[in-house]
Amino acid sequence: MTVIAVSGSAGGIGSALREELGREGAQVIGIDLHDAEVIADLGSEAGRAHALAEVARLARGRLDGLVCAAGVGGTVRPPARMVAVNYFGAVALMDGLLPLLREGERAAAVAVASVSATSGPWRGHPVEVACLDGDEALACRLADEAENPYAGYGCSKRALAVRVRRLAREWGAAGVRVNAVAPGPVDTALHRAALEDPVLGPRARAFVPPLGGTAEPVEIARVIRFLLSADASFVHGSVWFADGGCDAGMRADLF
Repeated sequence: MTVIAVSGSAGGIGSALREELGREGAQVIGIDLHDAEVIADLGSEAGRAHALAEVARLARGRLDGLVCAAGVGGTVRPPARMVAVNYFGAVALMDGLLPLLREGERAAAVAVASVSATSGPWRGHPVEVACLDGDEALACRLADEAENPYAGYGCSKRALAVRVRRLAREWGAAGVRVNAVAPGPVDTALHRAALEDPVLGPRARAFVPPLGGTAEPVEIARVIRFLLSADASFVHGSVWFADGGCDAGMRADLF
């Protein structure tokens, strides 16, 4: 049986993915704050350590897939929590579970980034730099001090996408594929909170994909399912924009 660990398994995209994988007969080891096989807060070192230990126990030393879908949105305060969960929580799972993935069958991992990674001035931002340097304390402090409270979200998601690409050589040598998916607006609690936020709301409502509308969580889940599958056997180190054309609409000549 295929064994796949999914963080954020109780959330919008994570729960939709869980259903998709379950229909294929996979064993899903969910990681979340509630309604999951592993109850853990990935925003803390203790929570990450607990998640790694429990996944290893439940997986019995082997994983065929890992999806890092746990994340918090730009309305969360303090902004440091965005950095702690979105970036450092995901990286801890990827680093810590690589040995189990190496034991899996055609193993692959997918990290959920965001089109927000390319829709703001986050490249080279001090928060992004601190994330990629592995300095969680500094990244969290800078996110809290940033003039733009959304910097913690945009930078954490951009850093996660960059991290995935930087892992391509190491993970490829280990025989494990790793990719990222960058969703646009998705009908989840996270997106609805942004729409209703007095600061982020106007920007969120104006951010309309060229295809129009908002994605359903299952539409993103199916992209992740493909990236995990043998059908994507030569897809590695990439960032897939499942965003209704948002990224192309903003920067058509950059890819």
